Amino acid sequence: MEKEGKRKLVIYAHYYAPDVASTGQILQDMAEGMTDVFDVTVICTVPSYTGKISQEYAENKFYNEQINGVKVIRVPVPDFSKTSKISRIKNLFSYYFGAKKATRLVGEQDYIFTISQPPILGGMLGVYAKRKILSSNGTSPMFVYCIQDFNPEQIIATGYVKLKPLLRIARWIDKRSCKKSDLIVTVGRDLESTLKQRFAGGSVPRHTIINNWVDENVIYPLSHEDKGVEEFNRTYGLENKFIIMYSGNIGLYYDLEGLIHVIGNFKNAKTPDGREVAFVFVGGGAMLDRLKNYKEEHALDNVVFIPYQDKDKLVYSLNAADVHWCVSAKGIKGVSCPSKFYGIAGVGKPVIGVLEKGAEIEMLINEIGCGKIAEPEDYKSIEGIVKWYIDNADKFFRLESL
Repeated sequence: MEKEGKRKLVIYAHYYAPDVASTGQILQDMAEGMTDVFDVTVICTVPSYTGKISQEYAENKFYNEQINGVKVIRVPVPDFSKTSKISRIKNLFSYYFGAKKATRLVGEQDYIFTISQPPILGGMLGVYAKRKILSSNGTSPMFVYCIQDFNPEQIIATGYVKLKPLLRIARWIDKRSCKKSDLIVTVGRDLESTLKQRFAGGSVPRHTIINNWVDENVIYPLSHEDKGVEEFNRTYGLENKFIIMYSGNIGLYYDLEGLIHVIGNFKNAKTPDGREVAFVFVGGGAMLDRLKNYKEEHALDNVVFIPYQDKDKLVYSLNAADVHWCVSAKGIKGVSCPSKFYGIAGVGKPVIGVLEKGAEIEMLINEIGCGKIAEPEDYKSIEGIVKWYIDNADKFFRLESL
């Protein structure tokens, strides 16, 4: 039963539950956490983060669902390959045009919330909705633009697209989205600096910083003897091993190819107390096949690849690790923030940070004192940090059974 006078909020979320994308999980937490105050509607894709669309979502123009008090309008999109630019672009624009059509279904809204995904298009959806939707008092709704990643800056940093005229247009469009917003939310201090640089010499749009998060009632420390953790280790052959884990998107923005070369130097590594060292990658993405091929070519038997874990199993996989990677590629500082850190912090595990100085997560790790950090592409220092963790593995605190 909705409260009388409850304000209405529409959220544009490229991915949403049950998709395992980190932004989808964050937006689910946010949407469900506000249902006591707002009547919340989410416009998102059908479940599609893996690139494959279930047959049950292959026929209708829209799919209306209700998830934990949140109204969800799903937009159909085509299958895509994360290694194919053309199929990814087709998928993104299918969501964009479908979401614009779905906007006509939501009626009056008092607030619009969108994120910077899909790149550029997320902000454009907010601008479109502000123009097309009226609030309950007949004025334009308030438009909040949450920048998780700055684009085209991120695309430029990774060299994913190199057509300069196209990138200039994309930058102009996203600056326009920023100007049209009523409030910009950045997820880190370094992203706030980038926002100010975008508008250097002019008026910087109203903005604030809100870090990403995890729900501490869902992600929290567990003993290695916890049944769920033991089952995860047993399932993937990780019992009695010292686990250095990367959990999340195995994508373009993390220099994981460089890291697996470093990992190759620890082929038969063992800890002082005799445990074999396992380097575990949990997730999927555009770089996964390359990493798997490198493992096979170099016979890295201590490298293990594990699929994405369902949200209710994530607490066990994160707790199974002794140490976690938290990495970004060179040039990503100020344009993207690896939100995987918050899950690592949630389970209280030490971190190997491969992060540029002044990046939000680099600053947090140093402020908290929960890890060791090297600059991206400084492979000698990265190797030294891995070796330090292995050599000192027998000194690590492990949570006892509760």
